[in-house]
Amino acid sequence: MSARDNTAVIQLYTLLEARYALRVIWALSDGHPQTFRLLQDSVGGVTPNTLNTRLKELRAARLVDHTGDGYRLTSQGADLARRLSEVQPFASKWAHQQARAAAVPLSARGPMN
Repeated sequence: MSARDNTAVIQLYTLLEARYALRVIWALSDGHPQTFRLLQDSVGGVTPNTLNTRLKELRAARLVDHTGDGYRLTSQGADLARRLSEVQPFASKWAHQQARAAAVPLSARGPMN
């Protein structure tokens, strides 16, 4: 990976690491515009101030836009949401393995490397 590519990945991860950023993208990933209030309910637990800050950041990054109907993902945002949806099968498999591992007593797991 080139230094430029590495920088781009770091910039994107920094944006997405902000609290509730991924939840906003996920909430808008169905393609339907949402008003601020509906988006706040969809994201869950976010204060109006924090949601407003995330929306400003995501709009500046051209991942989210505001239309007369509400907030929606841009084409870049929708592309990102599609790529993030690929994490779901991994997450399901991972959670299943975590649950199975938690059910096995530590003494029966064998030595850790």
